[in-house]
Amino acid sequence: MSLSEHLFQDFIAEKRYMYLVDGLKNTVIITAGALILGIILGVIAAIIRVQHQNKKNSSEKTGPVLFILNVIVNFYLTVIRGTPTIVQLMILTFAIWKSGQPIQVAIVAFGINSGAYVAEIIRSGIQSVDIGQTEAGRSLGLSERMTLQKIVLPQAFKNVAPAIFNEFISLVKETSVAGYVGIQDLTKGGDIIRSQTYDAFPPLLAVALIYLVIVIGLTQVLNILERRMARSDIR
Repeated sequence: MSLSEHLFQDFIAEKRYMYLVDGLKNTVIITAGALILGIILGVIAAIIRVQHQNKKNSSEKTGPVLFILNVIVNFYLTVIRGTPTIVQLMILTFAIWKSGQPIQVAIVAFGINSGAYVAEIIRSGIQSVDIGQTEAGRSLGLSERMTLQKIVLPQAFKNVAPAIFNEFISLVKETSVAGYVGIQDLTKGGDIIRSQTYDAFPPLLAVALIYLVIVIGLTQVLNILERRMARSDIR
């Protein structure tokens, strides 16, 4: 069978290319939802850890609520960063949230996983902001919360924006395991074509190329973002 016949059989016949199109759509939905959830969880976890550490460093008494929240956050970070993503996804799908819609479950699973890494990125960003910025905010009469919200976090996000974007790129590739729980993502779409045509190379190569194009495009966006941030720092 010639190459053109292989391509026709794998992608054109019976509109098998739609497996890739539908899979790509699900991959984008899962990635976008998980990124939003991961940033929310990451910011909350990072703030709790930084606040607790600041209290300890200043020898201030740590309240019971902050202490308990810090214990929960440390447990969350340890468990999530210490176990494989696919295991977390399978536990959430088959043991905890059996009745959930597969894509919603995947968004939550990948979001929780991403949040643990985003938390450490944002925590390092907050700690990279000079302490004088916080002191200046407090001297102007701002509360601790307002100082963090108006002064520290905007600078922290600017410092770690490239790292968060890299986490986004990694997240795109990590969602390729969603097929293990029955979700037709991009990788699963290619595998379905392989199972129907018994021709593995073209559909799996197409999946790899699509991921490669996505990652190259996101990397170019990251490069543009870094150049603009560098120019703004010079000004």
